[in-house]
Amino acid sequence: MGILNVTPDSFSDGGRYAETGQAVERGLRLAEEGADLVDVGGESTRPGAEPVPVEAELARVVPVVRELVRAEVAVSVDTMHAAVARAAIEAGACMVNDVSGGLADPAMAAVVAAAGVPYVAMHWRAPSHEMDRHAVYGDVVGDVTSELLRRVEALTAAGIDPGRIIIDPGLGFAKRAAHDWELLAHLPTLRAAGFPVLVGASRKRFIGAALSDRAGIDSAPGDRDAATAAVSALAAAAGAFCVRVHDVRSSLHAVCVAAAWAGDRRPSESETVVRSECRKALHESRQAPNASASLR
Repeated sequence: MGILNVTPDSFSDGGRYAETGQAVERGLRLAEEGADLVDVGGESTRPGAEPVPVEAELARVVPVVRELVRAEVAVSVDTMHAAVARAAIEAGACMVNDVSGGLADPAMAAVVAAAGVPYVAMHWRAPSHEMDRHAVYGDVVGDVTSELLRRVEALTAAGIDPGRIIIDPGLGFAKRAAHDWELLAHLPTLRAAGFPVLVGASRKRFIGAALSDRAGIDSAPGDRDAATAAVSALAAAAGAFCVRVHDVRSSLHAVCVAAAWAGDRRPSESETVVRSECRKALHESRQAPNASASLR
């Protein structure tokens, strides 16, 4: 999954793709480099980020989703807001990636259930501007797993097909570096819960801290891609369904090596369903009159 932030304030590439044309060009490049999905987000979720009005998020996200889908790119939408998810799905997005796991907007589950698209439910305890105060755990692996499963139970009760749910441990969200590394080291435990697991480690603080220099200064976000690729390879070897990254090519190569090393692990039934749904949504978008007209 290639990351496309159409925001002015994301921690790594804020402002670089804020214009629709720039964002579409970047999304096409991510797809060319091997991204199976391009994840379009219009609200920064970095620590300390302030909320964005839904109207502003819609204006940033929907035109980019529409143009990428017209170019036959499979798109997911990174949003916590039901209105944005609905509009993005109508524009052709085939997956919703919700960092709040449905907690930020009670209407999200109904939108996803009605659309029948795959849904990423991330572990989330609080909004970005206050999440660091909630990084307290007794057993981070057990706590995150149980909290995620409670969210899954609520989401399925609201009508979302459990076979279309993907879980994300939420690295960097209400977590210290030690928590992030422990969760990565125990990915098989998360996967044993029975759902595909998405890993979003790309360029995050805990990677920068691991690469700090002798003076203890963390590496800059743009210097973390090789280390991110290493995490991608290890996550793939541990059974992750998807890695969400800024630099697609390096992580794709790393994941290919991990797959070859492991003998190309067969996907689980739920992983196969999610992939099938994404392909189906993309196929349907290609058949839509607006899409075919734009391609001519």
